Amino acid sequence: MDLDQMKALNLELTRCELDEVEGVFFTETICANWNKIWNFRARPDDLLIATYAKAGTTWIQEIVDMIQQDGDLEKCKRDTTYKRQPFIEWSLPEYFGPIPSGLELAEVMPSPRTLKTHLPAQLVPPSFWDQNCKVIYVARNAKDNLVSYYHFHRMNKMMPEPGTWEEFVEKFMDGKVLWGSWYDHVKGWWEAKDKHHILYLFYEDMKENPKHEIQKVVHFLEKDLKKEVLEKIVKHTAFENMKNNPMANYTKEFEGIMNHSISPFMRKGTIGDWKNHFTVAQNEKFDQDYKKKMAGTSLNFRSEL
Repeated sequence: MDLDQMKALNLELTRCELDEVEGVFFTETICANWNKIWNFRARPDDLLIATYAKAGTTWIQEIVDMIQQDGDLEKCKRDTTYKRQPFIEWSLPEYFGPIPSGLELAEVMPSPRTLKTHLPAQLVPPSFWDQNCKVIYVARNAKDNLVSYYHFHRMNKMMPEPGTWEEFVEKFMDGKVLWGSWYDHVKGWWEAKDKHHILYLFYEDMKENPKHEIQKVVHFLEKDLKKEVLEKIVKHTAFENMKNNPMANYTKEFEGIMNHSISPFMRKGTIGDWKNHFTVAQNEKFDQDYKKKMAGTSLNFRSEL
């Protein structure tokens, strides 16, 4: 039964269940396709955009595309984010309809490709390291990342049921969420940057000084852009413009799966929204747990500006 038939019968889509690969939680569909994902053949000129989910992924994807297209807005409207920069591990159960998997899109895409992943560093297909591919990683502070991820679960029927806010906070702290532990993810990529060709960026820095961080990406991609093109990219990729861009805000794809009336895909894009969600007791418990899990790393986050 396809998605249209399900809609016609007013049937609820079944939310995905989680399974594990090497202790990291994924959808059952990702786990079923794991051999194909792990054996994905990267090409030397591939660029990989890596993030924990809801850490500014679509934002950095649009920035990168704008840089690659020399600020040409029309070229950046050629297709949706999902088609422009395939999400390598993502695929849907068949009952969602004929939506191509990230692997299928990537394999037919001509070089140079820009690809996306939420995989932790240790589970990235080894061919990316073998080919010495460039990787851009964006990390977001844990509390805001958690809040954004919670609302994403609420609106996206492809995700597991989030439960209550209180339940989701506990799941997040325990790493019992899709793509696993935030703590392991950000630390794993932080360590990987010393061995591989990785640009590690922080969401908070991007919000505070977007031009400066975009210039880092320009330099990393070995591009040379005129000042007016850089200004254009800063303006086009500002949150309100991104939120209103149908090629980036997921309103043109996954209809009936993402419910933007519950929470828009691009919700607030702010720093410090966690203060509107955490109780004092939750915040104290979270901070104590955070100190334990982040002990011994040189990685520092700002949860307010």
